[in-house]
Amino acid sequence: MSAAATLIPIATTAPSLLADKTCSNSNTYLKNPLFKPLLTKTTTPTSVSLTHQSFSPVSAKNPISESYPDEYDDKPREECGVVGIYNDPEASRICYLALHALQHRGQEGAGIVTATPDGILKSVTGMGLVSEVFNQSKLDELTGNNAIGHVRYSTAGQSMLKNVQPFVAGYRFGRVAVAHNGNFVNYQTLRAEFEKNGSIFTTSSDTEVVLHLIAVSQERPFLIRVIEACKKLKGAYSLVFITEDKLVAVRDPFGFRPLVMGRRSNGAIVFASETCALDLVEATYDREVEPGELLIVDKDGVQSTCLVPHPEPKSCVFEHIYFSLPNSVVFGKSVYESRRKFGEILATESLVDCDVVIAVPDSGVVAAIGYANKAGVPFQQGLIRSHYVGRTFIEPSQQIRDFGVKLKLSPVRAVLEGKRVAVVDDSIVRGTTSSKIVRLLKEAGAKEVHMRFASPPIIASCYYGVDTPSPEELISNRMSVEEIREFIGCDSLAFLKIDSLKKMLAGDSPNFCYACFSGNYPELDR
Repeated sequence: MSAAATLIPIATTAPSLLADKTCSNSNTYLKNPLFKPLLTKTTTPTSVSLTHQSFSPVSAKNPISESYPDEYDDKPREECGVVGIYNDPEASRICYLALHALQHRGQEGAGIVTATPDGILKSVTGMGLVSEVFNQSKLDELTGNNAIGHVRYSTAGQSMLKNVQPFVAGYRFGRVAVAHNGNFVNYQTLRAEFEKNGSIFTTSSDTEVVLHLIAVSQERPFLIRVIEACKKLKGAYSLVFITEDKLVAVRDPFGFRPLVMGRRSNGAIVFASETCALDLVEATYDREVEPGELLIVDKDGVQSTCLVPHPEPKSCVFEHIYFSLPNSVVFGKSVYESRRKFGEILATESLVDCDVVIAVPDSGVVAAIGYANKAGVPFQQGLIRSHYVGRTFIEPSQQIRDFGVKLKLSPVRAVLEGKRVAVVDDSIVRGTTSSKIVRLLKEAGAKEVHMRFASPPIIASCYYGVDTPSPEELISNRMSVEEIREFIGCDSLAFLKIDSLKKMLAGDSPNFCYACFSGNYPELDR
């Protein structure tokens, strides 16, 4: 074993604070009753063949239909969700269900790779939702007890089938598949260097760089190849790899994106981007993969090693504001409780005389409940969201104003008419959707509309796995609060103050990334 890696057993329970969750180069070995005894030896993958099958659902082309940008979802978009399953006889189906639970993290494409009993990596990938890509026959093809999966919304790379993960590739000693949540800030630099030396890339995704780094390593053990690759990467990455007999999970030293581990009653190990995926497949939450930690699962059990110790994680605070589901526990904290407290703080600091509190569904609901409870004002459902709208609509020849928003949001006149309405949303990006929502509410009879945002103003782009517009497009980077209020047409407007956000996070506050609110980035490609 190379001196670069120190194998240590994983902790039985999750650390209570983010500050505790940094890798240590300790040689201390602890017993973990959940797993087999840990060994320090590393086995080398043998050569395997590859079966790579791609599936794309057929969609009818309507000559009178038109594709609209998703103007209602004027939000930062999470790039991806990842899943890893080890030693489950129904690995592909468990992976499929876990991906379904993570669908909110990416809707462009989905894929699953399994390691078959005869050592072949089989892949099914496709554009669209998980339920559109997979069916019974496709899952039947994905045999084997080990699997990784991915749902995608692109931040680096175009939206096309060849960019849908997991990616499968061969190297000197075998085959490997990888799924990635995050974004490498030094991707362009690494890719340019590889291409200068003659490497050929088949996708426009930053994830492909990882496979090239693994392939050029001079080390034979797969574990050491992954460690070497990760040490050359900068930025955000929660990665899962699969070979014919191993599953590997890695999280970047800053811990930008979440990655958790659980265990099913049959002993199967499950990795996922959020605990909501563990809940659906009835896996018991064990703990997070720590920032800078690599976990390798094989026939010998689970082994843990530290990539690069980092004294202060920088986990993405937007996971608690918008990305993660309210029923998830992310970075050791309940997402529901965080959002409820955001709403309470807004009501304390930016209270307005109103008759009713409503939310912009779905991401603003929990914060709105907190706001209403603290303000002592009824919370009601003033906007109904349709969950059955796709991206392509047939619009009548006489154009309908705010057509895209009206398809997705319907105002409830009985709740709004003649009322002073406080509207709670999670954030504002360009401001285009907020202005349409305000107009929608006033057309439904609202006497006053007061916008409250349960996050600080977004003034900077994210480079760590979130698709945000350029700074020039961010309304809070161009306008003052009063100018934004005038632009969207509401009667008053307030944001959650960043100092209040940090105060609420208390001792964990230094361990979060606030770059989108401050423009101060923990790591860039310098």
